[in-house]
Amino acid sequence: MSWYILLAVLTVFQGQALQVEYPHEAGLEAATIAWAGRDVPFVREGERWLTVIGVDLDVEPGEHPAPITLHYAGGRTQARQEVIEVKGKSFPTTRLTVAPKYVELSPEDQARANREAKETRALYARLTPHKYWTGKFHTPVPGVTGGRNFGSRRVFNNQPRAPHSGADLRASTGTKILASNAGKVVLAHDFFFNGNAVFIDHGLGVYTMYLHLSKILVQPGDLVERGQVVGLAGATGRVTGPHLHWGVRVGNARVDPFSLMEMEAD
Repeated sequence: MSWYILLAVLTVFQGQALQVEYPHEAGLEAATIAWAGRDVPFVREGERWLTVIGVDLDVEPGEHPAPITLHYAGGRTQARQEVIEVKGKSFPTTRLTVAPKYVELSPEDQARANREAKETRALYARLTPHKYWTGKFHTPVPGVTGGRNFGSRRVFNNQPRAPHSGADLRASTGTKILASNAGKVVLAHDFFFNGNAVFIDHGLGVYTMYLHLSKILVQPGDLVERGQVVGLAGATGRVTGPHLHWGVRVGNARVDPFSLMEMEAD
């Protein structure tokens, strides 16, 4: 889903990605939108400028400023004051039973989980100023068009944990997992909670992740195309059975990956 921002209030739900477009003007050389504490650049494609912002699961409902700064030839700049209205959304509570070691962590496992959390936080803090993706994003499991549990408030072994930040897709062990769009592999290894995982940078702060794989078939630095096999589904890490956790971060916001599929194609 995308909009031309022309001094209008845009409406979006918690946990969604939002593609923002602005028409090209004579002399316009660059543009940014301020959102969630960072200036997100637009990229020009033909007669439009576009970018993507993410509305996190926990963003407060209400109107949020999203000023756009336009940079013209000769050093002239212009500010456009825009507003995004975030609507609240109800998410269910999911109760799960997993191996005790994934709830009551040993000191060694806790240290490992902390290191891995730091690694992924550093990744989401980086914003590649161009986009790798082209066309529409596709589901990573052939034939599966929907997922479960995005945003669910999770309770593991009767202990509350963070909301589920991705969608769970049905996939038996060994199912081929496809890159949902073109990008650069930035992480590909075994994690304590995520199991075997692949993280892809699509540019402009958009990252997709493919968790609980039985096998990883790419490595960091690889440039992948939409539909390329990046791994095989499995049940590694904190899981109750084989499936694919398909996650998306946009500017560090946790968003429903299926909202990426609603964005317009190039």
